This record gives sequence, C-alpha cells and structure tokens, in this order.
Amino acid sequence: MSAEKIWEGDIVEERVVIWDKDNAILYDEAGYGKPLPEEEPNRLEMDLVEAVYLVEKGKLKITRKEDGKSKKLSFEDLMKIGSEKVHEFHPQYIVYRDLRERGYLVKTGYKFGCHFRVYERGVKLKRGPKAAHEHTKFVVHAVAEESAFSLPEMSRAVRLAHNIRATMVWAVVDRESDVTFYTIQRITP
Repeated sequence: MSAEKIWEGDIVEERVVIWDKDNAILYDEAGYGKPLPEEEPNRLEMDLVEAVYLVEKGKLKITRKEDGKSKKLSFEDLMKIGSEKVHEFHPQYIVYRDLRERGYLVKTGYKFGCHFRVYERGVKLKRGPKAAHEHTKFVVHAVAEESAFSLPEMSRAVRLAHNIRATMVWAVVDRESDVTFYTIQRITP
C-alpha cells in the first residue's frame, strides 16, 4: 500500500466505497475491502470496521452526503455511526485493530457465522487455488466482556470453524478495551 497516498471514500450505510481508479492496490497489497464488480472493478467496497481502522491510521478520509454537501467524518463520528448501525461495533473494532497491529490479514467472516476470518502473517489474498498456508487460519468472534452467549451457539461456531480447517477464537474485550483471545477446539474421543 502506498505510504503517502491518503484515500478518499464515501460512507453508504455500514460500508465505505472508494472510487479511485487505483483502489485495487488496497486489496492486492494489504487485503482491505473488495473490488467490485469482480471483472473490471470500478470501486472498492470495505466494511465499516476496516475503513475506521484506516481513518485512525491517517490513510483514509471518509465523507457523507448531508443536505447536498459532502461532510468529512472524524474517527469519533465513524465510531458513533458504527455503534448505531452495527451490533457490538466497539468490540469488533478493538479486535480488528489488535489483529491488524499484530500483522495478520483480517477479513469479515459473516459467511462463516463469525465477525472475522484471519489469515497467517504475510499471506496476500489471491483468487483461484491456494496453498494450505493461504487459507483461513482462524475464525474470530468479538464480544464484550459482559456479553452472554449460549453453549449451542459456541458449539455451532466451533463446528463451522472445524469444517473449514480453521481454529475458532472468541475475542473478549474488557471495559479497558483490552482483548483476551480464547481458542476453542472440538475434541473427539
């Protein structure tokens, strides 16, 4: 990803769209967002949690149309929007940031029933066949410390992770925004 370039995006619901013709660099080099449409993409769409992270890092400016004018949104504005639109946005953001800061490639994991899918450090996203180390290593579900969940819910998450040969991780965020990661595995006697 270019160190000097500050990208610009527009917020649409809980997604951010970058229209820059060079936007594929964000995906190809650092795994942010998804180029759409897949053939001849004209935009890069990213989940709000990814975009907020890039805003915090000073690599992205986000605007929203209000009364026919574009208004630049601050990090605080975006955290407020995320908290209003996305259930448990704050824990998700804290976990996303922690994993990215540790050097992992992090993508949304909604189709796997969790918040994130995490790839090993150094892996780049690629289309088509993948080597074993290029597949999802962890599926991560972020929760606030005071959140409640059921054992059947946990069991389903572990089975889904097992089906894709990944490890299920519950990331618990406490009131000080510290993260504790718990690995949960299926044991068969």
